[in-house]
Amino acid sequence: MRTLFGLYTPFCDFFAFLRKVIANLVIIIKPLKNLSISAALIAITMLNSASAPLTDFKVDVVVIDAGHGGRDPGSLGLKGKEKDITLKIALKLGKYIEENLPDVKVVYTRKGDTFPALEERPKIANRNNADLFISIHANYNPNTKAFGTETYIMGLAKEQKNFEVAKRENSVILLDENYKEKYEGFDPESPESYILFSLTQSAFQENSLSFAHKVESQFKNRVGRHSRGVKQGPFWVLWSTAMPSVLIETGFLSNEKEEQYLLSTQGQDYIASGIYRAFKEYKAEVEAVK
Repeated sequence: MRTLFGLYTPFCDFFAFLRKVIANLVIIIKPLKNLSISAALIAITMLNSASAPLTDFKVDVVVIDAGHGGRDPGSLGLKGKEKDITLKIALKLGKYIEENLPDVKVVYTRKGDTFPALEERPKIANRNNADLFISIHANYNPNTKAFGTETYIMGLAKEQKNFEVAKRENSVILLDENYKEKYEGFDPESPESYILFSLTQSAFQENSLSFAHKVESQFKNRVGRHSRGVKQGPFWVLWSTAMPSVLIETGFLSNEKEEQYLLSTQGQDYIASGIYRAFKEYKAEVEAVK
């Protein structure tokens, strides 16, 4: 096995498999109660300095996650709802891929106004053996002057504002029935609950970072948006996936001008096409590894 940048190690296969197993476990939020799982998670952190393992140098399954949905509207602007905007961009992105890259299988976490539980979204990606997971969102900030795009990868938030974004997106957990049981007591509002994320960074962090930079480059250089850069945050939906994963904040619904852009057909087309070109570039880069 080799990584994107040529690193070879006989242990990557084992840890990649181990992460897939852990990602599908239900009881993963009380590490102190299961030392074997804790040890496994700590072992995975040994991969932090390595690139993401690639088993076949192919990117032929992508899961597109339209954030929120159904009874969860997500962030609200003056006119728009995050759930509607993310769905339209997700469907446009999927269509671009299906029409231009027919060898790629596109899987959606939702194709209508439905509410897949937060825990179910990464499970869909894991069950389909996806090569990339893309979660699409729209941002919000009490400061209505804030604007621009951000792309997140899994990691501990180095800045409080990044942590606030993660808390907002993770708060959808509270809408699930029996959420305390499903998420083993995880409280998206409690900093203490995020201690688990300090045990492991994604084994696929470097590939996630590579794709994230391509997305923000497209937004800045081709779509003409203000890029706020690539950031890290403790997002549940990214932590539970067993493949490179990103969460894209396409703009701020709290900014009236940016909301108008995100509600427009042209704006949604441009955002979707930017992500598509980033995906095409990433796929070519991965598959060029010999």
